[in-house]
Amino acid sequence: MKHKLLLATRNKGKVIEFQRILEAIAPGEIELISLDSFPDLGDVEETGSTFEENALLKARQMSKATGLPAIADDSGLCIDALDGAPGIFSARWSGEHGNDHANNEKVLEQLKDHHADQRGAHFTCVAALALPDGRTHTEEGLFDGQILNSPMGENGFGYDPIFKPAGFEISSAQMSPEEKDSLSHRGKALRAIAPHAIELLNSLR
Repeated sequence: MKHKLLLATRNKGKVIEFQRILEAIAPGEIELISLDSFPDLGDVEETGSTFEENALLKARQMSKATGLPAIADDSGLCIDALDGAPGIFSARWSGEHGNDHANNEKVLEQLKDHHADQRGAHFTCVAALALPDGRTHTEEGLFDGQILNSPMGENGFGYDPIFKPAGFEISSAQMSPEEKDSLSHRGKALRAIAPHAIELLNSLR
């Protein structure tokens, strides 16, 4: 019997990414459900001051609302020259939540006078698992690189087109999904939390 696990997002990119990761680690063991299965559930207000606080807040509230074990993540782009911004505000950096193009344009404008050696950045992701009995677990993943001068590539989402991973000459948006999964902050965090999710789900039997 498959375990049911809620991934607390309606972002299809995240769902597909995590499904690939779960299948690689525990093929056939987990039935991944997204928030699309719960259309009446509203978004959780991200009132935390850190990625971990926001991820736990979302996971706990969605687990409580659905009665299912839930995984939520909070992630963002942290740019050295902007003192770590946009950080937890990455999804709404331009003022409009989820407008990837506008967010990318704002970052490029803010860094237009910065040379390559001044454009260091990294992605951070914290994945949080919450069980209906109150137990939680978190994992963090980092993805180092720098900001490009202009967007490149059509894959991925968010800031992928303007982020060049360390050691590469292409953007995240030019990588194959499998290549990005193996390196990305979210891939690292979700791969790290997946075994703990399986262990905790087994303990519920």
